[in-house]
Amino acid sequence: MLLHGFAASGAGDWPARRWAAPLAEAGRETFVVHLPGHPDGPAVAAVEDVTTGVLLRRLAAAVPAGEVDVVGYSLGARLAWSLAAEEVLPVRRLVLGGLSGMDPFAALDPAALRAAVRTGAAEDPLTAGIAALIRAGDADSLLRLVEGLGREPFDPAAGVPKVPTLVLAGAADPMTAGIETVAARLPEARLQHVPGDHQGALAGDELRTAVFGFLLG
Repeated sequence: MLLHGFAASGAGDWPARRWAAPLAEAGRETFVVHLPGHPDGPAVAAVEDVTTGVLLRRLAAAVPAGEVDVVGYSLGARLAWSLAAEEVLPVRRLVLGGLSGMDPFAALDPAALRAAVRTGAAEDPLTAGIAALIRAGDADSLLRLVEGLGREPFDPAAGVPKVPTLVLAGAADPMTAGIETVAARLPEARLQHVPGDHQGALAGDELRTAVFGFLLG
C-alpha cells in the first residue's frame, strides 16, 4: 500500500514506472491509495467523514485482507503510522517518509484557514503555506479534510508501531525536524537520511532504493 502526501496525488508521488512496475517484477502487488479530496479520490462532503479514525477504516478497506507492507510519505506517513500503531491493518513492514514530528493541522484555526484560502492573506506562515496548497486543488474538500484530521491530532507519543520500520527523511527537509526523537520511540526502526528537501527526497533514487531494499531484501 502506497499513501501519498497532502495536496499531492497517488500518480504524482508514486509514478507507476518507478514504483508499481519494479515491484511487480519482484512479484509484489501494489495498491496506490487516492486520499479523499485529492486527484482520483472521492470528494469530501462532511468533516465527520474524514476524521483520522474514519480515514483509517477506509484505508484498511481499500486493500484485500491479509498482511500488507505500508509505505507512506508526509501525510501518508502520518496515516501509515496510525494504521500500524492501532493495528487497523496487519502490517508486515512499514516505511515512513517525510514524517513531521508535530501535527500542523491541529495547530490551525479552521476559520482563519478558510479566510486565507479565500483572500490569499494569512497572519502566520503555517496557515499561508497550507492555504496555498489548498487553493491549488479541491479547496472545499481539502479544507474539510484538514479540519477532520485536526480533530484527532497525530501524537507519536500516544502509540507506536511495533513492526519493522524504515524512517526516511530528506537531509534538507525542514518538515522532518526532530525526526530523530520520533524514530527513537519505535522499537524496531532504522532512520536513514537521503538527499533532498521534502519533494526532492521523494523523487530521488536514494529513497526508492532504500524502500525496495527494506521491503524486498
